[in-house]
Amino acid sequence: MTDQHKPRLHGRVVAISIGAALGGFLFGFDSSVINGAVDSIQGQFGLTETFTGFAVASALLGCAVGAWFAGSLGNRYGRIRVMVISAIVFLASAIGSGFAFGIWDLIGWRVAGGLAIGAASVIAPAYIAEVAPATFRGRLGSLQQMAIVLGIFAALLSDQVLATSAGGADQELWFGLEAWRWMFLMAIIPALVYGIAALRLPESPRFLVAQHRDDEASRVLVDFTGEEEPAHKVAQIRFSLGKDEKRSLRDLKGRAFGLHPIVWTGILLSVFQQFVGINVIFYYSTTLWKSVGFTEDDAFLTSTITSVTNIVVTVIAIALVDKIGRRLLLLIGSAGMTVSLGIMAVAFSTATVDAGGDASLTGGWAMAALIAANAFVVFFGASWGPVVWVLLGEMFPNRFRATALAVAAAAQWIANFLITVTFPSLANMSLAVAYGFYATMALLSFFFVMTRVPETRGVELEDMRDDADAHTKEDAAAGV
Repeated sequence: MTDQHKPRLHGRVVAISIGAALGGFLFGFDSSVINGAVDSIQGQFGLTETFTGFAVASALLGCAVGAWFAGSLGNRYGRIRVMVISAIVFLASAIGSGFAFGIWDLIGWRVAGGLAIGAASVIAPAYIAEVAPATFRGRLGSLQQMAIVLGIFAALLSDQVLATSAGGADQELWFGLEAWRWMFLMAIIPALVYGIAALRLPESPRFLVAQHRDDEASRVLVDFTGEEEPAHKVAQIRFSLGKDEKRSLRDLKGRAFGLHPIVWTGILLSVFQQFVGINVIFYYSTTLWKSVGFTEDDAFLTSTITSVTNIVVTVIAIALVDKIGRRLLLLIGSAGMTVSLGIMAVAFSTATVDAGGDASLTGGWAMAALIAANAFVVFFGASWGPVVWVLLGEMFPNRFRATALAVAAAAQWIANFLITVTFPSLANMSLAVAYGFYATMALLSFFFVMTRVPETRGVELEDMRDDADAHTKEDAAAGV
């Protein structure tokens, strides 16, 4: 390919990718905003450890449902409409959670917010993959993860500021409302920003072609993607969509336990991403560090530092994903997470537990646990965090991309729920057992990537195949 025909990264495609990725900001914000409120919620409503875990994880059930239906809704009504609806539902959830009068009321609003987050988690990577040139698709797809970690940081920072201003998360702040309620109300701001941004985005050219709106698809390809031969690209898209343009879950049927092999690969990528325990760090970090000797203020600060670390390494991932490929980044991440989680398991095996069940670390093991936790975030943030979302957005064939992504994302939210809801009980049993389990999952993820995950760097969406075996064999032959 000569220099004059090499694709260029247009500013417009970067702008609309950022706009779509704002759904990831809602994802990250909603995931971590409860981090600073969990102890106050438990105390105010008199919850047990097990029910506290359920209350924290309740939004994830909504996320799974929202993700499951997002693909079919996106195929029927378009990517942009689903984004706008998600923003509206999330706005209502933020207001309802802030003014919740009981635990079941709060859980209901959190589940509603989860519906919006789940839908956005499917539509954003699908949309970005569908508008991005193949050469730059990895770094643009990684914007989803960057938005997620920025949302996590914003939630932790706002939680810290609100709790400090009130003298504690359970203390009144403004207008007779406790600080933890304001933590939820702060989500109104990103919900409004996301909704307004979504209204200004062009529709996905793949969706437009599926709707026989070829002229509009051509304009988007030229104006935003920089496509020089839009008619040829539209023809490629139409061919890859197949004859039956009505999309449903039936498109996913295949020979591997009822599904196409590539769909199982996507599902397992999602499950492993959660089973390494990353969200335990962000959902329970404040409680976790308090339990090993930090004050509330110190714990908030530690959580914020961890979040900033996540942002920095995501930038590194964005720089590398289109240069060294998806598989190598995942393999490096799996190896690093296995070691760091193993160190955390060993460190917490030395903890002493008082009569109230609170664990404490002393001496070198406390520092080792802190360093290992942040090393874990580094390896995850530079690999499995962004790369899984990139792969889920691009690895499936056009004819069932949104549907397969919806199923994989639903599996991710279910796995997220299982990890989140079981952590309090595992922590009560032994933090060493909890982190030992996550280390084992990280080790298994390494071998999974080696054998099942295709390299999609530089591959056009129209050339994606439904057979993961074929991809991985070709990758192995090429030495990838």
